[in-house]
Amino acid sequence: MSLINEYIQKEQQLKQLQQDLVRLEEDQRLKSELELKGKLESLMEEFDKRPSDIIALLDPEQANSKSTTTTGRRKRRLKIYENPHTGDVIKTRGGNHKGLRSWKSEYGDETVESWLVRMED
Repeated sequence: MSLINEYIQKEQQLKQLQQDLVRLEEDQRLKSELELKGKLESLMEEFDKRPSDIIALLDPEQANSKSTTTTGRRKRRLKIYENPHTGDVIKTRGGNHKGLRSWKSEYGDETVESWLVRMED
């Protein structure tokens, strides 16, 4: 593509984005959400609170559901694999499971990954 064609294409994209932006700015729902956001931010500043504090206040169950270790990292999701040849099931939070490694060496990574039944938190 020549440079002039690329310029014209980008110019058209810019005009389209500007039209989209104008349409959004006129949307009453956006105005309402921006007003709510502004009021929330001013309240948070007034009471010296962070968004995580507000979440914990409004929905303590969600705040407690984020499992973290002492380093602040989230727990890995539990992956459950089922070997269709043997019917064996492996539940692991990491890829260093002895049985999973042996399956991958025998059947290949992609094949074993296709055996993923489900993931849980």
